[in-house]
Amino acid sequence: MERREMDFIAGETIYFNKPLDWTSFDLVNKFRHKLSHKLNVRKIKVGHAGTLDPKATGVMIVCTGKATKRIEEFQYQAKEYVATLKLGETTPSFDLEKEVDRTYPVDHITCEMVLEALAKFTGEIRQVPPVFSACKINGKRAYELARKGREAPLKAKTLVIDEIELLTCALPVIQIRVVCSKGTYIRALARDIGIALHSGAHLTALQRTRIGNVTLDMCLSTDRIDDFLEDIITKTTIEDETV
Repeated sequence: MERREMDFIAGETIYFNKPLDWTSFDLVNKFRHKLSHKLNVRKIKVGHAGTLDPKATGVMIVCTGKATKRIEEFQYQAKEYVATLKLGETTPSFDLEKEVDRTYPVDHITCEMVLEALAKFTGEIRQVPPVFSACKINGKRAYELARKGREAPLKAKTLVIDEIELLTCALPVIQIRVVCSKGTYIRALARDIGIALHSGAHLTALQRTRIGNVTLDMCLSTDRIDDFLEDIITKTTIEDETV
């Protein structure tokens, strides 16, 4: 992150690399707690743009103060992901959050078939969100119902996938790069790719590498939060004292 004078209460935007097994809310809450303690304030407004699943890592934009008004702006910017899929197996969550529940044949799949299948998902598509998602059904989050065994049908949504690139093909494992619009579930895309290949699939790894112009190399590691706040706030205090 760039080192400069920051006013978190008035509003700042910070880029983080979300760790594996943290929820997006874990990151926001931990940063808010550390920031409040460092500034010696009881409350400070903190929000994030673009939720990442616990099993996903990568770019997450966090806004404070009046900068939270920019969250919607960030959410509508294109997002880029690198996803690793294992073909021939599915899980209820479409990723590693749940255990494999079903296996499918993969001997018929070739890398050429994978390329042909991926091409079908470029452009405007309809996608049914995962049942383990934050989509609301009659005021309840879908994942809350799913965890209680009360799954309800979710409606397909229209979204846009600008690019899909096959990075590696070591069957039954493939890695793809996806550039997509707001509301795209890469887990659901993995499910649909499996179906298109007359098999099954789930994510074994997912990293968000970009939101708009914000890339991973611009992001702060969560284990550097304390040092980051110390540097910024100490620098600001020294400058204030010398004015």
